[in-house]
This record gives sequence, C-alpha cells and structure tokens, in this order.
Amino acid sequence: MSSALVEKVMIYGTSSIGVFVFTNNDFALIPPDVPEKVEETIKNVLKVQIIKTHVMGSILLGVMVAGNSNGIILPKHVYDKEIAFLKKVLPDVNISILPSKKNTVGNLILANDKAAIVDPELEKEAIKVIEDTLDVEVIPMRIAGHSLVGAVAVATNEGLMVHPLTSDEEIERLTEIFKVKVDVGTVNRGSPFIRSGLVINSYGALVGYETTGPEIMRIHQIFFEKKS
Repeated sequence: MSSALVEKVMIYGTSSIGVFVFTNNDFALIPPDVPEKVEETIKNVLKVQIIKTHVMGSILLGVMVAGNSNGIILPKHVYDKEIAFLKKVLPDVNISILPSKKNTVGNLILANDKAAIVDPELEKEAIKVIEDTLDVEVIPMRIAGHSLVGAVAVATNEGLMVHPLTSDEEIERLTEIFKVKVDVGTVNRGSPFIRSGLVINSYGALVGYETTGPEIMRIHQIFFEKKS
C-alpha cells in the first residue's frame, strides 16, 4: 500500500480541504461547484465515485457527514431533496439522520469499518442510530480533552491519526477499539485539527496545500506503510 498517492490541494483557495469533502473507499461527497481539476484529483487519488451535493444547503460536507463503508449519517436539518438525491444515487448504502440537536455530524463521530467513537454528550438514541447505520460498536470518549472527536482525528481501515496532545493511554485504548495503527500528527503546518487538512481512504490521501513534508511522511507512516 506504500505506493498510495498523497497529493496537496486547495479547495476554494483554502488548505482546510477536509471541511468540504466526505469520503469512504467507494464514493466521495463534494460540493457541486468544486473546480473540475480538483474534482479529477479527488477521483484519481482516492479512486472513488464522485457525488456532488449540498447538505443543509451547505458546502461543508466534511463537517455535516460522517460514515464508513456501510453507511452515512446526516444531520437532522438536512433537506428532504438532499436525502432523496443521496438515496437515489447510493441505493445500497445505509443513509440515516442523526436524532440530535447537534448538526456538525462529521465532528461528532470518528469511524472506520471496525468501530466508532463519538462525542460523550451525544444522546443514547443518536448512538443507537450510529450503531445500526454503520454496523459497528460505538464508544463515547474524548481525544486529548476534545469531545469533537471527528475534528481532531481521522480514521481509515489501516490507520488513525490523532491530535498531538493525545495521551499514551488514549492511543492504547484507540488501538484496541479501532484495531489499527494509531499515532499523533498534524496538518497544514502544525494544525491539530487533523480532519480539516486530511481527506483519506485506503487508496490515497489529499492534504491541505500548507501541509509540510514531515507531516506528509507521518501520514504515509500511519496509513500506508505495510506492517512488517
């Protein structure tokens, strides 16, 4: 897997690319007006089907959507026409609405195909929906004191990068939960909000344009280096 591409990009002139894109191993959700060149890069690097949509009328798809290969979770105030469109283009994917007053679903949930952790303040009913939709065990916990676990970490089925202040105990627990390599890192020249600068799946990664060489090396080590 070490031949995976890690490509630097900007979206709408910013390196905070992760707020605009949701991806798994099969498809990526992107805003309808993303430039064609960027769309092609996302498609080629991540090897996914591209689906153009808004969620709640917003282009912040990375913030509004969470999921894994089994399903995606949308916020309570998603528009009916958006749900209908997604169900039409993704007929085999579980699509659910999170019964929570919190709309930033992508920040509340960190998931791969093995497990998920969520904001400890999330309602029990919401946790049940996540379990059923993503078909994984869901564990409420913080990362480095942050309840918005989806903002300070990024998980795939191969690796998990977390906020630089994550404790050794938390790393150990996350390794047990997600059953992947876990390590700390940053994006975009030192930002601990990893989701904002990293869009990744099992095939490749897009990083914010300001991400440094050492940061890209760390991404390679965590997600794409074969276990010896």
